[in-house]
Amino acid sequence: MNATPLSIEKINQLNQDEFVSIFSGIYEHSPWIPQEAFRARPFRDLAHLASSMQQTVLSSPYEAQLQLIREHPELAGKAAIKKQLTDDSLREQSGAGLDNCSEEEFLLLNQLNRDYNAKFGFPFILAVKGYQRAGIIQNFSQRLNNDVSKEFQDCIHQIGLIARFRLENLVT
Repeated sequence: MNATPLSIEKINQLNQDEFVSIFSGIYEHSPWIPQEAFRARPFRDLAHLASSMQQTVLSSPYEAQLQLIREHPELAGKAAIKKQLTDDSLREQSGAGLDNCSEEEFLLLNQLNRDYNAKFGFPFILAVKGYQRAGIIQNFSQRLNNDVSKEFQDCIHQIGLIARFRLENLVT
C-alpha cells in the first residue's frame, strides 16, 4: 500500500490501474472490489469512498462474498504461524496482541478456529482494532452460537469495518 496518505482530490485524479494498485489491499486479496468501486468516482470524501467499496461487496453475488470471507486469515492461525499474513493483517493482529498469546490462549484460539470453520465453513472475521486478546476470545466464543446466515452477515459487516480502518490509514 501507499505509505503517504492521499487526499480525496488526488484519489479522484488517479486512473483505474493506479487506483486499484493503491487500494487492492483494502479488502484481503480482492482487487476486484476497488476495480468495481472506481466507477463511483468522483468521491466526495473518505466516507463516500468507503461506502462505495462496501456497496460493491454488498451488491456482489453470494459466491463472491463467500470467497471474500474465505480470503481472510484465521486469527492467530496457520498463516500467522507461517508468517504468511498480508502486512495489514499482520499489523492488525499484532496490534491486538495476537502475536503475544500465551500457550493457553494460542491453543484456545486454534480450537475456536477449528470449531468455527467446522460449523460455518469460513473463517471467523473480526475487526480487531481496539480489542485485546481476552475480548477477541470472548467475541469469538459468543459468535459460535450464531446461525450460519447471521454469522455470514456479521463477517461481511466486520470486513467493511476492517476496510474502513485500512482506508483511514491511506486517506487524509
